[in-house]
Amino acid sequence: MNQRKFYVATEEEILSGKVTDVYYPRTYLVLKAKNKLETNVTMDVHAYNFPKNYTWAVFCGLKEVINLFLGKKVDVYAMDEGTIFRLYEPVLSVTGPYSEFGIYEPVIDGILRHNVSIATKAARCKKLAMDKMIIFFGIRSIHPAIAPMADRASYIGGCDAVSGVLGAELLGINPVGTMPHELTLIFDDVKDAWIAFDEVLPKEIPRIMLCDTMYDERTEVWLAIKTLGEKLYGVRIDTPSSRKGDIRKILQEIRWILDVNGLKHVKIVLSSGVDEETIINTRDLVDIYGIGTAIAFPPSIDLAFDIVEKEGKLYSKRGKMPGRKQVYRCKNCFNDTIRLFNSPPPEKCEVCGSEVFPLLKKYIENGKLVEEIKSDREIKKYVLEQLKKIQV
Repeated sequence: MNQRKFYVATEEEILSGKVTDVYYPRTYLVLKAKNKLETNVTMDVHAYNFPKNYTWAVFCGLKEVINLFLGKKVDVYAMDEGTIFRLYEPVLSVTGPYSEFGIYEPVIDGILRHNVSIATKAARCKKLAMDKMIIFFGIRSIHPAIAPMADRASYIGGCDAVSGVLGAELLGINPVGTMPHELTLIFDDVKDAWIAFDEVLPKEIPRIMLCDTMYDERTEVWLAIKTLGEKLYGVRIDTPSSRKGDIRKILQEIRWILDVNGLKHVKIVLSSGVDEETIINTRDLVDIYGIGTAIAFPPSIDLAFDIVEKEGKLYSKRGKMPGRKQVYRCKNCFNDTIRLFNSPPPEKCEVCGSEVFPLLKKYIENGKLVEEIKSDREIKKYVLEQLKKIQV
């Protein structure tokens, strides 16, 4: 009988290769019986399909995937984590005996697909929000075992903060959040809840009041003004679409009430069902977005891990481009060119004539780490710099 309290794999089970599809152990048995298990192959990870209207994605998850290859007889090349990539570009390339890493294919695909999908959605939201703050509120949308992963991927993708306590701790940042409706409901009056919040919590925590629990949003904003006065930092609106209200009209009324009372500095925080379209329609009124499900459950970036060379020769299944590859990026216009790894690099960008540079670096040589992965903060900064050069 299963004695686990949660249906999650341990680190040891992942590293042992137990978290895989059954046909991989069977493949090992067949190849071993026919003396082919040690065949030397190169396998590339690339995106073969993007969601509708996507033209790029953010590479995320390298820090986890690298651990699968340490101590193995393999060489690993990869784009730096946080690199924006396009269709068919290899983001990770592994060379070595198939026996050393073939069983990890589902793990590699799973880690990278999930991380990339979340980071990409976060990056798209941040690009659209421009200078407005985005907080990731999504851990209630996913299994708690992977909450820290989602917090990290969303942070790397561009979210300014995360609400998850453990995720923030692992990132080395402070968790950010406001208050749940339960706090207000357990008190007899919204004002009592806000006063208690102000009396109990440290002063460094911004006084952002949730203003849609008992009364009309505009009414609760007015009550928050009267209750907190100058201590009011912001008001949060979490009105679900089921309420049938015009959220933009509601926000306009709230901004008006704040402004005419001399509170132009008070922030408006919008959460509940926020997605790209919401941001586009409200970013002139909203200061901070709390985004959960849209980032936690994003459209999937479909990645594949395919053989592209066998025993040093170009080799692949149909529909794939054989051969180990390098991607060269223009420093000026951000255009990319894919070339066979050992072929001469482009002398210059084919679009604007500027200098190009290779994106894939050697991270592991014969099982040893030879290139350090940057800190999460540095990776996020790298993503934000690239976002200036592309459009959603």
